Amino acid sequence: MPNNYLSDPILDHLTRWAEDQPLVRAMILTSTRALPNTTPDVFSDYDVILALSDVRPFFESRDWLAAFGTVLVMYRDPLDTRDGFLQSGNVVQFEEGLKIDFSLWSVEILQQITADLSLPAEFDAGYRVLLDKDGLTRGLQPPTYKAYIPHPPTETEYLEAIEDSFLVATYVAKYLQRGDPIAAWHILDTFLKQEHLLPLLVWHFEIEQGWTVKPGLHGRRIQQHLRPDLYADLLSTYIGAGYDESWEALYKTFALLHKAALEVGNRLGFAYPEEMERRTLAYLQKIKNHARIR
Repeated sequence: MPNNYLSDPILDHLTRWAEDQPLVRAMILTSTRALPNTTPDVFSDYDVILALSDVRPFFESRDWLAAFGTVLVMYRDPLDTRDGFLQSGNVVQFEEGLKIDFSLWSVEILQQITADLSLPAEFDAGYRVLLDKDGLTRGLQPPTYKAYIPHPPTETEYLEAIEDSFLVATYVAKYLQRGDPIAAWHILDTFLKQEHLLPLLVWHFEIEQGWTVKPGLHGRRIQQHLRPDLYADLLSTYIGAGYDESWEALYKTFALLHKAALEVGNRLGFAYPEEMERRTLAYLQKIKNHARIR
């Protein structure tokens, strides 16, 4: 075991279990717990790939999961194929607290990855071979740990991201005026913030850190990377459920988008679309000035 990996009793248990399973030919750890010099917290998943000589028994029964605890709830992928070979998977939350995401692969899938000169993103982001009974991973390229780290946007990507954000903002405004707050909040939080604002904020802190950070899903750990004033502005967009408060949340989101996008544009040499923003804000105000539809 490399010196930069700490001993983990769960991984030790997984390895001992796999050694006694004839169908398990190799086992690989991916994602956060596969990274050297990291300290996952107690809630971090174990992402485990099982290379199997036969996937079906592991797909058809959940009895084998009892080796790791009492299953509380689980999601099971359908049985399908990848390049003609069977695969599936289970996302399992155990009652004792352990959570394991099992990928169930035919051994041929792993053989194809090993034979390739480049790694898929899942492996290039970081992996660790826990068990290999047949040398299936011999020749597997080492990870660069750079997968999933964003690249600087082109000017076209930058401008399209802003314009798309402005368009989504108009939907929020219309739903608020129609008296459909649930739809408005969904679009505001899911689309405007998660799909448009957060990627822009990621560009902002990637510029500050030299495009070296792998961002977390749904804004996870963003407080560790985002400048404190921008993070405070982001938190201020999550406010109460009233009509006026919802409009305030929309305008605060818009203001943060302006602030962050303007700084990103200045750093990358892109002109912020001031005129488009002015016209969009005027249109939002026009919607707000209409009598509210109930």
